[in-house]
This record gives sequence, structure tokens and C-alpha cells, in this order.
Amino acid sequence: MRTVLAHRAAVVSAAAMLLVLPFGGTASAEPSPQLPADRLPAELVEAITRDLGISPQEYLDRAARAQELGTYAQDFRDEHPDGFAGAWIGDDGNPVVAVTTTEAAEVAASAGYTTRLAPVSAGSLEQTLADVNKWIAGLPRDVASQINSASVDVLDNRVVLDVVNSPIGRALNLPTLLANVKVMLSPGQGGPVEPTPMGGDTYVTTKGDIADTPPDEISLCSFGFAATDGNGSPVNVSAGHCNPEQGSASPVYLPDAGEIGKSRQIGSFRESTVGGAANGLDYSVIALNDAGVEAGLDRPLVRGANGTTLTITGVARPVVGAPICKSGQSSSFTCGVVAADQVQTQLYVADGSSRTVSGFAGTACTLAGDSGGAIVTGTLALGITSGSNASGAPNCTEANLVLAPEGGTASLGIPVTGIVDAVPGLTLRTGNS
Repeated sequence: MRTVLAHRAAVVSAAAMLLVLPFGGTASAEPSPQLPADRLPAELVEAITRDLGISPQEYLDRAARAQELGTYAQDFRDEHPDGFAGAWIGDDGNPVVAVTTTEAAEVAASAGYTTRLAPVSAGSLEQTLADVNKWIAGLPRDVASQINSASVDVLDNRVVLDVVNSPIGRALNLPTLLANVKVMLSPGQGGPVEPTPMGGDTYVTTKGDIADTPPDEISLCSFGFAATDGNGSPVNVSAGHCNPEQGSASPVYLPDAGEIGKSRQIGSFRESTVGGAANGLDYSVIALNDAGVEAGLDRPLVRGANGTTLTITGVARPVVGAPICKSGQSSSFTCGVVAADQVQTQLYVADGSSRTVSGFAGTACTLAGDSGGAIVTGTLALGITSGSNASGAPNCTEANLVLAPEGGTASLGIPVTGIVDAVPGLTLRTGNS
């Protein structure tokens, strides 16, 4: 999925940061437990210190703080719908609640939160985002294809359009119904290494029997999170666009590096969707067969590449500023923060139709093949990888260098809370060992 940011069209400008809270998922009254810092995998510890510049304990503390803030902000918004303008975790790790009135500020301050006045409410920005996407959906394909995504800008309290730096993109006539439009150029810890597959590791898939499939028709993705369906049967949650034939139970294999045609089938897609629906999510549910269970894919574990493993201890939702790390077969563990909790982008599928995919934006580097892999905050399941502006890069070092002038790496994640809400009976597996 293409998400390179080349131009930025800003709508409803203001000078305050904003978070529009997540679309889906119900806050839990009790915070999910997390593993202690000394039980995080060595690979993850390295990624946290390298990419975030904080200690493993601070990573866990900020992740927990973000979930506490998310719960409070949702309740606050329910009680003060016109007074709520957002909430986020600041660069210093402290939570902030943005409000539109002094009365709302007093309420949040009395709960112990730092407050900031902002001119535009969360509800108003959500309506603007909906108007923007309605406009995009009505554009001719050659024009709409030049708009990468629409999202809430957490830094400037506005909705932004990311537009390709092309002749069409530069000449794009922005909708007159949207005020204040401006275009600018974007610029030794953990356990032993597990040899068996888990979240973050590779799978391959085809439309038919892999032994009869040409190599250029074999798709590569990453496992996400282990889960169970409504009948208690083992499944894995991954990205919907990984299914090579939507609406079909395409087979899923563990790749045989020596001879790909002899790869072992461990299940098949039971359900997959790529945007277009009411929730706009990009997710799939892979039903595991006996071989998949025997391989260990029913365990609540994720890892990056062939490193040590991380046990998933609960489920989280996106909160702007929360620290995140992603696990994927191409780029291993990489870390960043949630940059926006609502992003929508147009995706063109094989039949030529356009679909709106919704998710959250993160700054962790993600490469081709990482699609479907797990995104965590602390040791909680946050989302699965859908797309990235670095998908064509050979490695994250080069991606960071090339994309630095344009704001760095960015990826689209699909929130686990939204997937759980969309699939009746789906429950993520968790553990604490």
C-alpha cells in the first residue's frame, strides 16, 4: 500500500495538538497486565533504546499511561462531547487532555491531567474527515489515485490530505466546502530463541495449490496475533490484503526455504476484508489446521525475524504519543510512536475498484513482507501492519535516511479493537509467562 507523503493539504488549521479517539473497541475498566522490563526480548530492548531513546521500563510505563489516558478521555468525551478536543502522550511521557472551554479544562485538571485549549472539537474534525473522504470517493480514479491518505493532524489540530508530488497532485483543486485549505510539501534479556513459527514470522499464500503456482504468483506476509473464534477454534489475525483472492479460502503455508513448492499448509483464510465496509478495516482471519497448531501458531507469542519472543499479555487501543513496536519478518523489531489514531487511505484492488482503508499511523519502520505482522504497545496487542511508505526500501537504515527529509518512516496499522468488534466471538490469546 502506497502511503508516501509528498504534499500536504491542511484543513481546519489551529495551533494545538489533537487526538480523535479510536473508532471501535470498548475501554476496559481494568488495565491489562504487562510483563516486567527484565522479561522483554533482547531484540525488543535493542529496538526500544535505538528507536525511542528511552529505557525498557519507561517504554512499559508510557504504554500503560497511554491506556489509562485513553480510558479517561473516552469517558470525558462521553460527558463533554463539545468540550473534548483530544488527548495525547507528550514527548516527555506525560498525558495531556485538550479542551475547547475553560469549564472542560477545570474538569480534566481536577482529575490530575495537564490541559490545553484548542479551537476545534474532536467531533468537528471527525465530520471534516468524513466530508474529505466523501469528496475523494467522488473523484475520477486518475485524480483520486494521487491522494495517498486523509488523517487528523495531531500536531496542528486539523485534517490533512497527503497528496502525491505529481502534475495532477500539484494541480489538484481542493474542495471549496472545506475552509482554511493550504498545500505544502511534506517533506541479554528475554527467553531463548524459539525455532517454531509465531506472530511476526513469515507465511506464504496462493490462490491454489502452491506446488502448481508460479513463483511470481506467491504472496508473502507476516502472521499477526494468535486468537480463537466463536467456537474456540485456533485462528491467526493478519492483514486482509494478504489474501490473494478475496472471498476465497486461499491456503496459507509455512515457507520451505529449500523448495517453496513443498511448503506445508497450516491453514486457510476463513475471512478477509480490505476496506470498503462500514469500518474500513484491512484484516483477515486465518483458520489453523492441525499442522498449524502442532507448529505452535496457537500461542500468544510474537517476535521479529528469528529473534527471541514476546508474550502478549492483553489488548490495547491507539493513543497518540503512545510508544509502539512492530514485529515483522522483513524488518524484525522496530519502534516508534502512534502519530495519528485515525488515518484513511484509498486502496485500489485487483478488479480496479477503490476502497477506503482506515487505521492508525505509526512511525516504526515497516518493510515489504511485514504486512499482517503484530504491532504492540508495551506487551499489549495494539494492531496489525497494513501498509508503509518504506515498503520498497531494502532495509530500515536506508529507509530512514531517504525518508528523513519527508518526515521519516510512517506505517498504517489496523487496530485490534476494531477487528475484535468486527468479528463475532474473536478473542485474542494472552499469557503472562
